[in-house]
Amino acid sequence: MRVLFVTSEVAPLVKTGGLADVSAALPAALRRMGEDVRVLMPGYPQVLRALESFRVAAFFPAVAGLPEARLFASILPDGVPLWVIDCPQLFQREGGIYQDGKGIDWLDNAVRFGLLSKVAAILGGAESPIDWRPDVVHCNDWQTGLTPAYMHFAPGGTPCVMTVHNLAFQGVFAPQTVSELALPIESFQPHGVEYFGNLSFLKAGLYYADHITTVSPTYAAEIQADALGFGLQGLLSGRREQLTGILNGIDDSEWDPANDPMLVKTYHAKKMAGKAANKKELQRRMGLALDPDIPLFGLVSRFTHQKGLDIVLEIAPKLVSAPAQLVLLGSGDAVMQQDAQQLADAYPGQIATVVGFDEKLSHLIEAGADMFLMPSRFEPCGLNQMYSQRYGTPPIVHATGGLLDSVVDYSPTGQNRSEATGFIFQHTTPLDLFACVQRALSAYHDKPLWAALQANGMHKDFSWQKSAEQYREIYSALAK
Repeated sequence: MRVLFVTSEVAPLVKTGGLADVSAALPAALRRMGEDVRVLMPGYPQVLRALESFRVAAFFPAVAGLPEARLFASILPDGVPLWVIDCPQLFQREGGIYQDGKGIDWLDNAVRFGLLSKVAAILGGAESPIDWRPDVVHCNDWQTGLTPAYMHFAPGGTPCVMTVHNLAFQGVFAPQTVSELALPIESFQPHGVEYFGNLSFLKAGLYYADHITTVSPTYAAEIQADALGFGLQGLLSGRREQLTGILNGIDDSEWDPANDPMLVKTYHAKKMAGKAANKKELQRRMGLALDPDIPLFGLVSRFTHQKGLDIVLEIAPKLVSAPAQLVLLGSGDAVMQQDAQQLADAYPGQIATVVGFDEKLSHLIEAGADMFLMPSRFEPCGLNQMYSQRYGTPPIVHATGGLLDSVVDYSPTGQNRSEATGFIFQHTTPLDLFACVQRALSAYHDKPLWAALQANGMHKDFSWQKSAEQYREIYSALAK
């Protein structure tokens, strides 16, 4: 099948979150299965700099408020064909891909990602300037949400899949944006792109797409209810027959403790000595006491309310008095960053904080920590809980989204000892989190039990193979 995969970011060219990882891994997995997948994305400066070679494949004239653009044809590092939209006035700028250097959304984001959606719709329709025509167009998150709407109102449209990676981000803009983006005025209604008096890119995608997917089965159910529906629960519930939750996979070649060049010593499920070496290195690098027996908790996350960092910071004094050590890596909310740093200052040798992102350190934390904290209030899929299990670092997670779908909670009765891979708590309160931490600590001090939990997680298959097969089934049903 010919699949046009439309996204606003792709690792390693440009990345702000998990969408970039999916946009790299899923097309590659589908290509390995024999499908003809091509990726379409904007031509940000870092993307154009990374292209070793390209050719001009098409030209798109200006329409309404959308400027003219060229289409460059190139190839991703893993061999997947890549199409890049060259429009310097929209994409060639300093700062982030969604925000300026001060963290403020670009004022013309509607036009920037309206162009991405429009080009995708043209390539998927009867008026495409390219001979290659997709059987399915696969859109991802709000930045591509207008694609199904454009295709609905154009001749010869191709079936569309819309994947929601995080429903909290919806791409909402003023109503006059409809005409600026060359959308028909009749689309601006509740049965269309209108969302509480404004234009919503994501709602457009959810309404007009032929099929909707989310990144875990539990999240697919959660977004149909008020708590996590963000105003779209009625639409999603009404389309439940066209809604599928597919758990993301991970790049199991990059995240493999047996072959990870970022570790001081590799290891695998049958030879775990290397894990202790990485714990010692993590303690040394972070200025923690060099104690092989003290339990070490790791956290790699955005510092935000969604990720539950606030409740980790609240229990931190009790955690270190257990006794235990804690390593925090991430950035985000300025107050949380300050609080995390102050904790490290207050508990030298027990708590360490690094504000920012460090790829090598994130791998070392996964390998060197004994347990991994992931108390997200909601988590569409999550990847670190999968990395943790693969690295023999049982995760402690909240019962939500992909966390619930990918971690098997250890029962205190020990009945599921052969299956358990981590620890799950039900309510995002400091009390519930610390009770779960105490359960984990109790298991940690039972060495045979802990070894069994580590082995269970390390033997789980989190590759993209199964997920890619599920997407292929959806494509096939739509393309008939």
